[in-house]
Amino acid sequence: MTASPPLAERMRRLGTETAFAVSGEAAQFAGQGATVYPFHLGDLDMKTPQNIIDAAYRAANEGKTGYCPNAGIPALRTALAEDLNRSHGTHYGLDNVAIEPGGKPTIGKLILATMNPGEEVLYPNPGFPIYESQIEFNGGKAVPYGFTAGQENFEIDLERLKDSITPQTRMLIYNNLQNPTGAESKDDEMEAIAELARKHDLVVLSDDAYFDIRYEGQTRSIASLPGMEERTVVLYTFSKKYAMTGWRIGGAAGPKEWIAAIIRLNVNDESCTNHFVQYAAIEALQGDQSGSRQILDTLHERRDVIVDLLNAMPGVSCYRPNTTFYVYPDVTELMSRKGFDDYEAFRRAVMHATGVSFCARIHFGRPLPGEDRRYIRLAYSGISVERIREGLAKMTAWAQD
Repeated sequence: MTASPPLAERMRRLGTETAFAVSGEAAQFAGQGATVYPFHLGDLDMKTPQNIIDAAYRAANEGKTGYCPNAGIPALRTALAEDLNRSHGTHYGLDNVAIEPGGKPTIGKLILATMNPGEEVLYPNPGFPIYESQIEFNGGKAVPYGFTAGQENFEIDLERLKDSITPQTRMLIYNNLQNPTGAESKDDEMEAIAELARKHDLVVLSDDAYFDIRYEGQTRSIASLPGMEERTVVLYTFSKKYAMTGWRIGGAAGPKEWIAAIIRLNVNDESCTNHFVQYAAIEALQGDQSGSRQILDTLHERRDVIVDLLNAMPGVSCYRPNTTFYVYPDVTELMSRKGFDDYEAFRRAVMHATGVSFCARIHFGRPLPGEDRRYIRLAYSGISVERIREGLAKMTAWAQD
């Protein structure tokens, strides 16, 4: 057979989520008969609340199975605008909202709509790998900013962020309630970031995927700060709060002209988001909230258990984040004492010795200059309290050996 014609050059710039590779290794290990404790992937093992499922079923039976408006059905766009106005302190209407097949499409579409090739985009590192992937795939320059270890949680390295801004900087990606660290900005940090965005006339993508996954306190949106609503697009997803990861529905909210551009991209990419699922999303926003409260209560219990067990493990220290369903413990001393200087060797050794499967710092971007501590990420969204205790007991015994 002759070789196929080559792929386009741009495909060399497209990254991936390496957490899925870890998941594949864990599945292969489990397929060999091993017990695996899946801390690696941020999916939820809880069922979508029944009232949401019932709403989708009703809509499908009523014939909501064809094409629908490219922007999303007006009732959902209005419901989401009203919900965001209550939670985010914004002033959105229907024309400020586009419905998307999940949260992730908002990242690529906003970059495509507002960033010219060669322009720079600031993004968090460690952070969601798709930021860097989409920036570079669309011809931009991905410029990372990092975090430092604070008193209560990680904090954005504001000096590095400031120093990274150039005349070519077009956009800032801001993921408060952050994956993978679980960090959130205090008021002064958020206000400093907003000031930089205003000063340098930056587009801001506020990735609010975990906005409602919090156990104490109240989340604040950068879009609520003076001068920010008109330069910010909020990424919204139903996946976390309502355990709807597989339903693939979310939204983008922001200035009308940017949302109109995203809607044009909807026309070109997927035509529209699943019709009957949008009625389920309306029920999620406006219906009985007891199911989502139960999801949060379950995650809260898991967080307390996992943090306590990690802090009792030799060579490990871990913040107690008030948000997300991730922890990002420092394992510097444990890796050193066990003789590891390579993340992948350490990760595989732990999995094969204990069954505990997790991601490491390197799965969330290349380490930045000056990083001298080692971290891993454990997700507790897809594993019960009983299995958290069982798996981390085995890892503790291995750490003590």
